[in-house]
Amino acid sequence: MNKEEVLIKIKGGLIVSCQALAEEPLHSSYIMARMALAASKGGACGIRANTPEDIRCIKETVDLPVIGLTKSIYKDSEVYITPTLKEVTELMAAHPDIIALDATNRLRPGGIGLEEFFLKVKEEFPAMIFMADCATFEEAMKAYRLGFDIVGTTLCGYTNDTSKEKLPALSLMKELAENLPIPVIAEGGISSPEELKAALATGVYAAVVGTAITRPVEITKRFTNAIKNN
Repeated sequence: MNKEEVLIKIKGGLIVSCQALAEEPLHSSYIMARMALAASKGGACGIRANTPEDIRCIKETVDLPVIGLTKSIYKDSEVYITPTLKEVTELMAAHPDIIALDATNRLRPGGIGLEEFFLKVKEEFPAMIFMADCATFEEAMKAYRLGFDIVGTTLCGYTNDTSKEKLPALSLMKELAENLPIPVIAEGGISSPEELKAALATGVYAAVVGTAITRPVEITKRFTNAIKNN
């Protein structure tokens, strides 16, 4: 799919994040692919997935656009969503339709800033669609100026500067949708159909839901906590 085809497929829809880290019970490329299949049958318009292995398995299973990323921990940086060119290169071999990158103001491994990193990435892979995972309005505007194709509210609430923000960040979604000429994807803290409808009502292009659909440990906790608090 080219860029236009990918964007048409996700417009106005629900992208389901199918991710399980190594320490989680569902950690398995096969399981994530089946989760993606279930999401597809439920009406999802796209999938967000972590690691080249999961992406390959998911793309063999469903015919939906995939937003790919790799979560990697480096000792010298707080950035963990596709933090270096190494992760981008490995993701390219799995052929995701979109690659998500941390686009916050935080320095990447090796003390590299976003601008230096992204210019190198775009030079290396000019045809790829890149999504900027942002935490603030200013970061999203900078990402647009740098040449990102899509911005998301993914990291609002998950950085030191935004840790007290109430999620989902509806006001940020609305502000970005009103001020950016590129697609804005609502992501982060959407935990119910009602919150999804509220997010889409802000004028965003599409929305991502993960934990509330694909993380059974956290879903179960919501129910068991209700018992404890009763």
